[in-house]
Amino acid sequence: MGMTVTQKILARHSRTDQVKAGSLINASVDLVMGSDVTAPIAIGEMEKYGFTQVFDPEKIVLVMDHFAPNKDIQAARNCALVRKFAEKMRISHFYDGGNMGIEHALLPEQGLAAPGELIIGADSHTCTYGALGAFSTGIGSTDMAAGMYSGKCWFKVPSAIRVNLSGSFSEFVGGKDLILYLIRLLGTDGARYKSIEFTGEGIKNISMDHRFTICNMVIEAGAKNGIFPIDNITMEYLEGRVKRPFISEEADYDAQYVCTIDINMSQLQPMIAKPHLPSNVKPVKQCLGLPVDQVVIGCCTNGRITDLRQAAGILAGHKVAPGVRCIIIPATWETYLQALKEGLTEQFIEAGAIISMPTCGPCNGGHVGVLADGERCVSTTNRNFVGRMGAKSSEIYLAGPQVAAACAVAGSIALPEEVL
Repeated sequence: MGMTVTQKILARHSRTDQVKAGSLINASVDLVMGSDVTAPIAIGEMEKYGFTQVFDPEKIVLVMDHFAPNKDIQAARNCALVRKFAEKMRISHFYDGGNMGIEHALLPEQGLAAPGELIIGADSHTCTYGALGAFSTGIGSTDMAAGMYSGKCWFKVPSAIRVNLSGSFSEFVGGKDLILYLIRLLGTDGARYKSIEFTGEGIKNISMDHRFTICNMVIEAGAKNGIFPIDNITMEYLEGRVKRPFISEEADYDAQYVCTIDINMSQLQPMIAKPHLPSNVKPVKQCLGLPVDQVVIGCCTNGRITDLRQAAGILAGHKVAPGVRCIIIPATWETYLQALKEGLTEQFIEAGAIISMPTCGPCNGGHVGVLADGERCVSTTNRNFVGRMGAKSSEIYLAGPQVAAACAVAGSIALPEEVL
């Protein structure tokens, strides 16, 4: 019986020729990642069980991004704990202060993820790196502790859903709209513990930044991971970033899939997820005119340079509507610098937007944009659960960067063409 791309990666890392969906395996990992929120718990578990070393200091990544720069005393204590651990264990991939970034944008940018690798991270959106043909998935802090010590992690081999893509995005439509549409089809648990494997001629029309957005949100349909095949777009992104050898896996011709979903990207329209689930998705045109208090453009989902360029294309020459706070959050310092070089930052400031340092910030209700009672936000982030961004009575609508920018200008939910 043939194997999917994900199953091939898991088989190789568990040193076996064949794995089957539902089997339990113990696999070696190429990278273990944690943040200022999850790493302190993992460090505590290591100390609890007397683990005094890590399996490989070069294969552990610690990123201070969720509540950093520190928003309060506890956040400062967490970062200090991780900082001391990184120094003690001689972990070279420790990102803090001026060299940090939002982890799921930072790791690929720094060449820490590559095709065919197995990456675990104590954050659910670790599935982002599947855009590069890696198997990457979120784990708990206890598993992170075990992974840091042993270099291994256990898995149940997932079955797979194939998403066959054709066509290309029309104007004002992108990766965020595609993944929201797919989550609407599947629901929040329709891909539970399954791999979503993207195939089809349409892939050649999807940029790397859009692929990152798509894989970032497969967890919102319950998926274990999402993964794209390796092509020229992937290799161009990897050039100069990844210098180590890697293995590009391809699915067998007789690989088994639970189902195949066909999506013609040319037929997609701008989509928006209404409160309080990422699956509560409607075309933007069905929500027009609803007033907004805040707009957030950034996050590990849509804080890359493509996203900022798209947002600036809408905001340039316009002003943020009175009473609306528009917050721009570049995902990394490299992205921030590129935005400066291209004049995007100037356009944001002239439009009346606020520009933040790279941080998870408001996405998880941390800081830099927490919502008050009854406030409504249009955000390019990945979750809109009750109280996710602040008060329980606040509302979050999830959309792509161009729609979000249009909402900032209109002061209400709007389509980009309405404000241009």
